[in-house]
Amino acid sequence: VQLQASGGGLVQAGGSLRLSCAASGRTFSNYAVGWFRQAPGKEREFVAAISWSSRSVGYADSVKGRFTISRDNVKNTMFLQMNSLKPEDTAVYYCAAREFTITTMPFEYAYWGQGTQVTVSS
Repeated sequence: VQLQASGGGLVQAGGSLRLSCAASGRTFSNYAVGWFRQAPGKEREFVAAISWSSRSVGYADSVKGRFTISRDNVKNTMFLQMNSLKPEDTAVYYCAAREFTITTMPFEYAYWGQGTQVTVSS
């Protein structure tokens, strides 16, 4: 499956952004999908993930209550609604996909999008 992330940009602290990840190539609904982010000089970290059915959802503690992950299997698209953004949310955000269940470990995702930059100014 091929993934294309979009929706990043520059926003002030307290603002909102909505990231999208469009999938193509294989049946999107067969995959669990997730968002990861990587700030300069830091390792890639888990943000959120959602199962193929949307029944299982997971969030990093740092984004709980502020970010919401969702998916539309008809449109082969995944979303990350980010509210109450903080400067520490600044990073390149990547979408990823894997078969079977959701997980928080980047190395367990076989498919990756190219990333979209999110910059939150203070």
